[in-house]
Amino acid sequence: MKILIAAVGRLRDGPEAALTADYLQRAALAGRQLGFRSIDLIEVEGKPGGDTRAEGSALYRATPDGARKILLDERGAEWASRQFAEKLARWRDDGLPCAVFWIGGADGVSQSVKDNADEKLAFGRQTWPHRLVRVMICEQIYRAVTILSGNPYHRD
Repeated sequence: MKILIAAVGRLRDGPEAALTADYLQRAALAGRQLGFRSIDLIEVEGKPGGDTRAEGSALYRATPDGARKILLDERGAEWASRQFAEKLARWRDDGLPCAVFWIGGADGVSQSVKDNADEKLAFGRQTWPHRLVRVMICEQIYRAVTILSGNPYHRD
């Protein structure tokens, strides 16, 4: 199974970009042994003025056919790290070709994106800066891979 993070906007050099790249690399290396073919970030162009419909279209274009679509949204469900790992493992074992995590732009996402998401995931009820959300989802994917491999990174 492939794992994609499709995010509106581009990270410039800085601590968030460095952390995102680090967690993606670690997750991809460890994930291959567990049947996760690739773990990648796709950045789609943000639109001036917060054109959420155009940004939504860009997210759809970045999403492979047959992918499970998970929208990161503060109104979504809150999954514990082990629960997150179990979901990834179940999707992989069920033969899902791809799971894609959608991160909207500064003005959120269009109603169409909300309606077409298979799941909505929240990192708590606070609103997080989109640059940090990228780091957080990459870290949680890495954490899930370590849980599934029995690596002691995660501690309950």
